[in-house]
Order: sequence, then C-alpha cells, then structure tokens
Amino acid sequence: MQLRIKQRIFAWADTYDIFDEQGNAKYFVKGKVFSLGHQIHVFDKKTGKEVGSIHQKLLTFLPKYEIVIDGRLVGTITKSFTLWKPKYRVDFRDWEVEGDFWGWNYVARRGEYEVLRVSRELAWSDCYAINYINPADEIPALLLVLAIDAVNCDANNVDISVNMN
Repeated sequence: MQLRIKQRIFAWADTYDIFDEQGNAKYFVKGKVFSLGHQIHVFDKKTGKEVGSIHQKLLTFLPKYEIVIDGRLVGTITKSFTLWKPKYRVDFRDWEVEGDFWGWNYVARRGEYEVLRVSRELAWSDCYAINYINPADEIPALLLVLAIDAVNCDANNVDISVNMN
C-alpha cells in the first residue's frame, strides 16, 4: 500500500494533501506557525476528523517532537548530539529507522520485518512515496514521516545520512 506526498513538506503553515496509490486525496495536513512550538495536524479528507498530530516539545536542548494519535502521546523523535554525524532517536512502536533521510530514502523495521519504506520519486514536482505493508500502520507511518521531516527542518536542513536507533 502507498501514500504519496506531492510537494516538499518543509513549509510549516501550508495546507496540502496526501494521496493514496490511485491518486485520490486521502488526508490533508495543516501546519500551525503561531503557536508555542511547531505543530502539524493531519485530517481525514472525507470526514475532516483529525487522525494525528506532531508537536514540538519546548524547552529541550535538541529538537524533539511528539507523535500524537487520537489525543494520546504514542512516540517521540529526538535529534541526538553528535559532532560529525547527525543521529536521531526514535521511540515509536518499536520501529528502528535507517537510511538517507535528507534524500527521502529510508526504511522502518520492527525486528527483522520491514514496516515501511519512504522514497523520492522522479516527477515534475517533488513527490515522495510512503510504502507500507499493514493497513494498521498507515497513519503511524504518515506521522513518523512528518515527524522526521519536522526534526530535519529544525536541524537547519543538514544533510542527514544516518542510522536511527
């Protein structure tokens, strides 16, 4: 199964759609700039109901974002301090994430099983594919991708080719 993001998602205040594999708008994303910390909210396109959100944790030394589903905190992603090689700590669904985050090519695994794969596709505009196996992982996969993008954006757009554990 696949979700597609058809534009770069670095603009915090933008509203944009996330598409299914048939090209139908399935979710829409709204970023909030005028709040305490960055916030990204994801809504079901048909019902308008919020399905999840990403919230910047304030008063932390390094960028940290919380992943929220159905009003419950379900995970975090934090930039780790390193001198040479940027790294991130993911505490979310027992997933381990590794790959080239700046180039939008990475995978998440639970144990030895691949949960999702994110890749950049060649197109007239920026297009990113989130491929996942289990339908129950659709919203968590989307939120993880948005959280990784938020941390990357906060990390001053540094080239990130790292392993996340």
